[in-house]
Amino acid sequence: MTLPLPASAVLDERPFQHGSRLRVGVLLVNLGTPEAPTASALRKYLKEFLSDPRVVEIPKLVWWPLLNLIILNTRPKKSAAKYASVWMPEGSPLRVYSERQRARTAEALRSRGLDVEVELAMRYGEPSIATGLDRLKSKGVNRVLVLPLYPQFSASTTATVFDKVYDALAAMRSPPALRTIRHFHDHPAYIRAVANSIRSHWATHGRGDFLLMSFHGVPKRSLLKGDPYHCECHKTGRLIATALGLTDSEWRVSFQSRFGPAEWLKPYTAELFDQLPLAGVKRLDVVCPGFISDCLETLEEIAMEGKEEFLSAGGEQYTFIPCLNDSEEAVGLLSTLIEQETLGWPVRPESSEDAADRAIARGRALSLGAQD
Repeated sequence: MTLPLPASAVLDERPFQHGSRLRVGVLLVNLGTPEAPTASALRKYLKEFLSDPRVVEIPKLVWWPLLNLIILNTRPKKSAAKYASVWMPEGSPLRVYSERQRARTAEALRSRGLDVEVELAMRYGEPSIATGLDRLKSKGVNRVLVLPLYPQFSASTTATVFDKVYDALAAMRSPPALRTIRHFHDHPAYIRAVANSIRSHWATHGRGDFLLMSFHGVPKRSLLKGDPYHCECHKTGRLIATALGLTDSEWRVSFQSRFGPAEWLKPYTAELFDQLPLAGVKRLDVVCPGFISDCLETLEEIAMEGKEEFLSAGGEQYTFIPCLNDSEEAVGLLSTLIEQETLGWPVRPESSEDAADRAIARGRALSLGAQD
């Protein structure tokens, strides 16, 4: 038997207006970011992030004291200093680039003749997923496409976005129709966008001896439990290398951002920074295809720390290739995904005939006793 939600669990919503135009909306979702590069802001952010059972798959009785008594008392200050080293005048790089992506993608959709509302949300921090969905509903949206900005699927990223989306819909009296994009790791528009970005960088800055494609790591047990992330990262790497015409000896996939003592997906990016100079690679290019926007993990860990490690190990030239950010490639990719995934939904601007039909429908409803 299904028990009804308590009244307090259902959001108050504007009464339905007969004859109102129902629209399509897109919710872009990225990981999230602290509000400021300070220890207090990092503590709040890390507490939400590291309390997610999909992110840390350790029994709560074991993890809770480690998180609250040790990690949250030591890590925020160190992380705040790292964030401060990459913080932009407008705010966190992830938030700044994600918002620019949202604005430029909305503009590009309009130029394609599509009438689609686009909002941005963060899985951790603000604006929340619930806030993003509420903003779309306030604009008359009753069909929502959720696009997590993670090319490769993982339970600790994409799936946890879906969790929050479903939680938000469960609290709505009249939830919208829903579509989700699970992944786009092998979509031609994505591969083309990353490959073009790399080519453009090489044309301007020159090309190294070797291309390292570094993806965010996850614990190895995720792979053993059936998570497809590892396979999708390798497929992405192979397709990008093929698009660039690279031989097997000119590129490699690796995994970064290891946390804790458990074994994570290998090879570790940090270890390759030490090993590649010994193997004769003196000029290294590094790109992070799994990140659509530059963030702490790309700008500090790879662009700064990685360069120091590689040069200290005997490398001579180290080049970080930026993420897609708000480039034409990024906007083209997102616009293409949205246009394809909203097929069959009313995304074209309303005609005068459609508006007239809505007015007639509203008149009928009011004649039958509707209040609005």
